[in-house]
Amino acid sequence: MEEEDKGYFHEASFIDKEGQLRTSKVPVVQELARQLQVLNHLPDKFRRVHPDHQPVTPSFAFPIPTINMAKLRLAAEPQPKVRAQELAKLASVAKEWGMFLITDHGVPSNVLHGVKDVVKGFFGLSFVEKKASVGSYASVDNMGYGRNFVKSEDQPLDWIDRLTMKAAPEGASEGLHVWPQKPTNFRQAIEQYVREARKVLDELLEVLAESLSLERHVFIQQFDTNESEINVRVNYYPPCPRPDQTLGLTPHTDASALTILMEFDTSGGLQVLKDQKWLPVKWPRDTLLVNVGDMLEIMSNGRLQSPWHRVVTQMDVERFSVALFYNPASLAEIVSVRNTTMEKESYKNVVVGDYLQHFYKISPTTEKVAIKFAKA
Repeated sequence: MEEEDKGYFHEASFIDKEGQLRTSKVPVVQELARQLQVLNHLPDKFRRVHPDHQPVTPSFAFPIPTINMAKLRLAAEPQPKVRAQELAKLASVAKEWGMFLITDHGVPSNVLHGVKDVVKGFFGLSFVEKKASVGSYASVDNMGYGRNFVKSEDQPLDWIDRLTMKAAPEGASEGLHVWPQKPTNFRQAIEQYVREARKVLDELLEVLAESLSLERHVFIQQFDTNESEINVRVNYYPPCPRPDQTLGLTPHTDASALTILMEFDTSGGLQVLKDQKWLPVKWPRDTLLVNVGDMLEIMSNGRLQSPWHRVVTQMDVERFSVALFYNPASLAEIVSVRNTTMEKESYKNVVVGDYLQHFYKISPTTEKVAIKFAKA
């Protein structure tokens, strides 16, 4: 029996090429995966051709350098060399890869475990319970439960189920049923994590500027404490019967300024494009991953580049991740920072909301093109 016949689908609305509003049924991947445990095939909606796509090989993964946040918190004395070396390391890996891992970040382990518990608790509910627990809304942020960004009936679907909420600014999701009611402490656990992670994100904006020989405040000053935005996206990748035929997440950059990502239970899946090759990212336990987004590429005038990355599927394991996307306020105009008036202006100033609308309008794309919107 098809998943649609059982009611295991989300509805996604989009405007077709003729300008008509269309509604598509998007299968619930978690439920589909359970059925395919015995069927061992992949529905056409998820199948795509990847000449360069190979399943993850556990023995090979790129060891992205790890930044020790505690070393960056050291005062200039009595260990100036330790901090200076860590700043230089941060600049190097941020420029070369656009992503890095952090340890000693300061987010308490009980907070991270709390996130894990409520996320697994939500996805442990039946489909009926999940649908009753949280709504789904079509917008730039695509908030709510279940659907990825769908633009057409012909678009290959990602092997993923999602849950998206706006955690900042305060009141951003007022009147919207986007926070799950089950587990009952879901919102409390996530918001506690957001508060702790925001301290780390603000700190990173300062030390990244410093590592690039810019004034420490040039990035952070573009984030209003009361108006800047944090979107939360929970990603669930069920086991997939044919990892060679589909993707967990289509290649993309992040539209954010910074993204901070946690994963739990299993690693493997995330890949970054480097020298036209997809490299699996090795991700040790008890670390968080930081990703440079398009907004920071614009702010840094191209000193930092948002990396092209994707998620591949795995046959025998499920993977959870929680991403926090940090942006200035939607109405804010972000400023491209130059060291001197002699420095070439590569990026123009853009309004955050305008960039996001453009980004989601043209996505997905086969290569990194959204950032051209901000090219000078």
